[in-house]
Amino acid sequence: MVDRENLEFIYKQNLEESIIRYLADVKKIDLRQAMDLYYKSKLARQIEGGTYGIDNLDYKYLVQDLIDNEPELFK
Repeated sequence: MVDRENLEFIYKQNLEESIIRYLADVKKIDLRQAMDLYYKSKLARQIEGGTYGIDNLDYKYLVQDLIDNEPELFK
């Protein structure tokens, strides 16, 4: 039986994977670079902490939010 804590961990892991893959596609960068950018972002910290329930939003929305609100990552 999977407990709630493990289920949340797996969900966040899958969400982060989707964000990184989609970020790589949208910005036309390789996965390693997308991963580096994501883990440097405020978004990554917010998802890790479950801030404002942000981890319940769609990964495509979150990638657009990252691009719009953290442009310094892409310079």
